[in-house]
Amino acid sequence: MKEVNGINLENIHTPAYLLDERLLVKNLDLLKRVEDETGAKILLAQKGFSMFHVYPIISKYLAGTTASSFYEAKLGAEEFGGETHIFEPAYSDEDIDQILEVADSIVFNSIAQLGKYKEKALAAGCEVGLRVNPEYAEVEKDLYNPCIPGSRFGVTRAVLDAGLAANPDLLDGVSGIHFHCMCEQNSDTLDHVLDHVEEKFAEYFSMDSIKWINFGGGHHITRPDYDIELLEKCIKRMADKYHAQIYLEPGEAVGLNTGFMITKITDIREPVEVGDGLIVRPAILDASAACHMPDVLEVPYKPEIIGAKEPGQAAYTYRFGGNTCLAGDIIGDYSWDHELNIGDIIVMTDMAHYSMVKNNTFNGLRLPDILSYNNTDGIKIVRSFGYEDFKNRLS
Repeated sequence: MKEVNGINLENIHTPAYLLDERLLVKNLDLLKRVEDETGAKILLAQKGFSMFHVYPIISKYLAGTTASSFYEAKLGAEEFGGETHIFEPAYSDEDIDQILEVADSIVFNSIAQLGKYKEKALAAGCEVGLRVNPEYAEVEKDLYNPCIPGSRFGVTRAVLDAGLAANPDLLDGVSGIHFHCMCEQNSDTLDHVLDHVEEKFAEYFSMDSIKWINFGGGHHITRPDYDIELLEKCIKRMADKYHAQIYLEPGEAVGLNTGFMITKITDIREPVEVGDGLIVRPAILDASAACHMPDVLEVPYKPEIIGAKEPGQAAYTYRFGGNTCLAGDIIGDYSWDHELNIGDIIVMTDMAHYSMVKNNTFNGLRLPDILSYNNTDGIKIVRSFGYEDFKNRLS
């Protein structure tokens, strides 16, 4: 493949992540519309997408960032501006003071952590929130379900009631409530979640001290079939009922369908039958699922490849794998009407979020270049990686 979206790929050093800034702005326009029509504030969840080269673009549309660690909080404060929020499952004595220097809002995950650090956070001028767990979610895979029995995320109603019985002043100074119950889902799921959240915690939302409610992440707002109208109704429902500022913190919805993995075929093996009469040609790429797109193995899922069909649908089926020693470093099976050749460019879609933030150098593989494209500058090399980047991650 020689181009994608009018971008010439022939001179790209592979493997590379390529972000199309035009597609990013398209997503941001939609998110800004939600903010403007509802009064909600949308934060960039950096855990999913933290390509700070484009923070100057994103910051024109979104209210700020949310972080999962001190490093992310510092990055958001330094490169994005706006509001800097943070949630960690547990803060440490080592990091808490640094976090409070850069964060505007901090969410605690347990009664113990709230009791330990609340006064310090308030003294630093930081808004304090508590994450609750309504014990309800519609997430099919337990790996991504924050509300499964025994979850380490959030405070259940029973635990919160017990905490207040032991310490009636527990929520003094707490100005926000946070919950996160979703993963890549539509607004109908949010509507159900709110029913359960209100059933468990409505009286706490009604407290005079509560000024904001954070719906967490997992909102697939920029997906083509997403019900924006229902989302806006959900936001207004909670904002009007509890006189609260509503926050959402998607990471995926910001980068969804804006990036590509550009890779090349480095070898093609002999055809082999793999079952049910399907004959595949194992092909090795210079990109790796294990190293460069770990969610392909962790979720798992099969990335879409431009120009490819499902295995067996066309005359030639290829099984793409990465150049590592891991036998399971398999990206997936795809077919074409024509034979592929060593050196052909393969383009995978939707590779902006949960790729760059999760990549690694297993087997000493080089990290992909990070590229961006816009109509003014064309392709820009944002970052290129080499041996020293590999070496310095180890010792």
